[in-house]
Amino acid sequence: MLNICIVAFPTGRSERRFELADHVKVADANLTDGLLTINLKRELPETMKPRRIEIGTAARTPAELQQIEANRQAA
Repeated sequence: MLNICIVAFPTGRSERRFELADHVKVADANLTDGLLTINLKRELPETMKPRRIEIGTAARTPAELQQIEANRQAA
């Protein structure tokens, strides 16, 4: 949960605007004694979440392994 606090001074009317990302929603907002508190909730869609990709070695046949070793020795 993300919290934003804005303090308004009694010098007149003021306005502050900001845009939130599509995946950020306002959970709650309170104005108490000139203090505006906004609670935000970030809900990432599956496409934006980090993911883990396994990297492994490909299975090789004995003939492929012998060819790789022969190429290595020839170099």
